[in-house]
Amino acid sequence: MDQQTTKQWAFFRRKHTRLFLVLLSALMLYMGTASLMNFQTRSLLGIGSGFAWMATNFVPNQASLSLLPAILYQLWRTFLIGISAATCAGVVAFLLALMGARNIGCRVTLVRVVIRGFASVLRNVPIVAWAMILLFSFKQNDLTGFLALFVMNLGFLIRAFIETIEDFDGDKVLALKATGATYGQIVVQAVLPEVSVPIVEWLLYMIENNIRDATLVGLLTGTGIGFLFDLYYKGLQYGAAGLVVLVIAILVIGIELSASKIGRVIA
Repeated sequence: MDQQTTKQWAFFRRKHTRLFLVLLSALMLYMGTASLMNFQTRSLLGIGSGFAWMATNFVPNQASLSLLPAILYQLWRTFLIGISAATCAGVVAFLLALMGARNIGCRVTLVRVVIRGFASVLRNVPIVAWAMILLFSFKQNDLTGFLALFVMNLGFLIRAFIETIEDFDGDKVLALKATGATYGQIVVQAVLPEVSVPIVEWLLYMIENNIRDATLVGLLTGTGIGFLFDLYYKGLQYGAAGLVVLVIAILVIGIELSASKIGRVIA
C-alpha cells in the first residue's frame, strides 16, 4: 500500500469516525431527553393514524362552505393588520436605522449601541411572549395583535435596514459632503435610491411573514382569523377549521408569489 493510498484511507476513516460519533451523540441526547420527559418512543407509531384522522375530519364540507363569507372577512382584517404593522414598523425602523448605521448614522457611539440593543431585545423576545404581555395591557382587540406584530417587525427591520445601509458605498457620501450637501440631501439623493430595492424586499417579506404570525397571535389575543380557527376547532367544527387553514395557505402562497414578482420587477 503506497503512501497516497494510506492517506486516503486514513482520511475516510476519520470522516466515518466523526460521522459515527455525531450520530451516537444525537442518539444519546435523544434518549436522555426522552427519559427526562418520560416520552414514549412507541407513540411515534401513531403518527400515521393521526394524519389519517386529520385528512378525514379537516376536509371542508358543505356546512363549512356556508361560513366562507365570515372566514374571508376575518382573513381580510388579518391581512390589513399584517400590512399596517409591517408598514408602520418599516417607517420607524428606517429612521432608527439611519441613526444606528456606522457609515452615516449618529456620531455618538452610545446612540448606535442603544439602537442596536433595542432592536436585539425586540427581535429576540418571541412573538408569543409579546402577545401575552400586550394582552394583559390592552386586552383582547385588534390593537393588541397589531402591536405584537409591530414590535417584532420593528426589531427585525431595524437590524435588516442597518445592515443594508452599512453596505452602501461610503465614497458617494463623502463626495456629496464635499459639495456641501446636507445630511437630509445625502439621505434623499444618495442613500434612499440605493437601498430602496432591498428595503421594499424586506417589507414584502415581513408582510408575508405577518400573515402566518397573525394567525398565532389571533389565537392568543382573540382577534382575526386565528380566533376564528380557535372558535371552530374548540366547537368541534373541524370542517370549518380546515377551511380556515386552506384559505390562509392560499393567501400566504398568493402573497409569496406576488412578492417574488414585485421583487423581480423592481430589481
